[in-house]
Amino acid sequence: MKNFFIYFFIAFLSAGTLHAQEGRKIDYTSDRTLKNEERYPGAIILGKVENQVYFIHEGIEIWCDQAIHYDQDNFFKAYGNVRMQQGDTVKMQSDYAEYNGNTQFAFASGKVKMERPQTTLETDSLFFDRKKQQAYYRSGGKVTDTASVLTSNIGRYFLEEDKYSFVSEVVLTNPEYVINSEQLDFYSDSGHAYLYGPTTIESETSTVYCERGFYDTRGDTGYFVKNSRIDYNNRRVEGDSLFFNRNTNFASATNNIKVTDTINKSLVTGHYAEVFRDRDSVFITKRAVAASVQDNDSLFIHGDTIMITGKADHRVIRGYYDVRLFKSDMSGKSDSIYTDQATGLTKLINISEGPVTSITARRSPILWSGESQMTGDTIHLQSNVETEKLDSLRVFNNAFLIQKDSIKGYNQVKGQDLVGLFEDNELFQVDINKNTETLYYSRNSEQELIGINKTLSSSIRILMNERQIDDIYYYQNVDGTLTPEEDFPINARQLTGFNWRGEERLLSKEDLFKGKPAPKLTPIRGIPLPEEAEEFFEEREEDDLLLNENSRLRPEDLQNKKDTTATDQDSLRLPERFQDKETDSATTRRDSIPAPDYKKKEEELLEELKEQNQQEEEGGEDN
Repeated sequence: MKNFFIYFFIAFLSAGTLHAQEGRKIDYTSDRTLKNEERYPGAIILGKVENQVYFIHEGIEIWCDQAIHYDQDNFFKAYGNVRMQQGDTVKMQSDYAEYNGNTQFAFASGKVKMERPQTTLETDSLFFDRKKQQAYYRSGGKVTDTASVLTSNIGRYFLEEDKYSFVSEVVLTNPEYVINSEQLDFYSDSGHAYLYGPTTIESETSTVYCERGFYDTRGDTGYFVKNSRIDYNNRRVEGDSLFFNRNTNFASATNNIKVTDTINKSLVTGHYAEVFRDRDSVFITKRAVAASVQDNDSLFIHGDTIMITGKADHRVIRGYYDVRLFKSDMSGKSDSIYTDQATGLTKLINISEGPVTSITARRSPILWSGESQMTGDTIHLQSNVETEKLDSLRVFNNAFLIQKDSIKGYNQVKGQDLVGLFEDNELFQVDINKNTETLYYSRNSEQELIGINKTLSSSIRILMNERQIDDIYYYQNVDGTLTPEEDFPINARQLTGFNWRGEERLLSKEDLFKGKPAPKLTPIRGIPLPEEAEEFFEEREEDDLLLNENSRLRPEDLQNKKDTTATDQDSLRLPERFQDKETDSATTRRDSIPAPDYKKKEEELLEELKEQNQQEEEGGEDN
């Protein structure tokens, strides 16, 4: 009996003293210690009285209420109010935890919370590899950042890089927007997020979509590539790459861009665009083309630069420098153009100031319709906004109408101003005022040439039929003669200012760029695919298990399971380094490893401690 007391006294002292063991041995302190070889062979039971059980091993500290420690295996299981701390940078809480000192591998479950200086991770169960300095969950988790909250089914944290990699149903929630992504890599130090796979960023004012992108969650700026677009209330911006600044509501697009106006049925394309949402304006250059629908026909306007301003109910399109327009029944050119979609007014304008250059070469605005050509200092086209059909046109100053005769020569009309009227988009009447002149090839009903009519008058009315001059009426101060063709001098068959530009006429949409070199596209700065990392659960020898044979985890819990849903690697459905569990949400949730009923376990351990104390007291009385 004396030997028993000596043994018990030594054991009690050793249990209450920090074990200063060499190498990789786990050191511990505990208020209570007992053995139960029947239930826990090779283990000791550690319990809290006033102070929590305390473990320390190579820089990591663990506190808990109760623990089962396998000293020879360098492994323990902790129950109740578990806390882990690695230096000043990692703190973790849970209901239950296991730790293998040989492999430095830990597992925690039950209300797991891991805190870092910039983020807090919460999940049901968490694996922590201290050698790799990586944590991993696959049962759903939430990370709270200084600016956002991120949730996903699967997540992996790289402590040295301070990076989270989220996979499967990733959601980042910010007071201003919500990001939904297939995969998101997040750097907590900077707040930078890299987006992979189909991704949306939704807010009250816009929705961004991309399949590869970058977003600064603290600076609120983003860069998106691969099928990227931005949707505003009534406008969509698409391009090979997009830049977005939420603070200034500014976006820019580069290469193969499209800006769609869903209300006004218009589309603008080009290779560089800037969008200012607060100003309701779009700036487009590099082979810019604005297309709109008019009476089931498309009108295309091309210029070096196109600007669209105004709210949806009052859009204004401006084109600058060598502007060209094409419609199936009409085409034209001018130095600049102005179109008010609310009023239906289009102005073809000549540049009146500034030096003449190869880009801004001054030439009178011109319109072609069939074999007719119309020029003047300024041309206005008026459309009916309800029917979308042309209603009228006006030519201000130096109006000149030329029509190629069906057989020879040119019919010509000139004057100060011109007014034209349309019916079903066909010009049927033209009135020319002030100092008018005509040179007209007169024919009979059999289209035989009668002679050439050259006339001066105050005003003229021309009636058109199928885009050809049908009749001409002269008003006031008429002075003209009909001269046989053979008697009319060849050098007098053109009125002063005559300039036939039929070779410039646009015959198709492709002629919008005729004579212009293809633009040099800006190289797109890509976003690389995420780096491949080794699988989280590495293959191990049988005698080098991640945890321990006494662990509550099964061997299959530590296997890398392959995802069977990913079929297209380029779609980034799921990189292999995250294929530890299938990504189906229902399956993933079943993979959660809940904490044991630690309260029940704590009660059992406490009961064993009480029984041990009672036996010791009874044994002391007997002796």
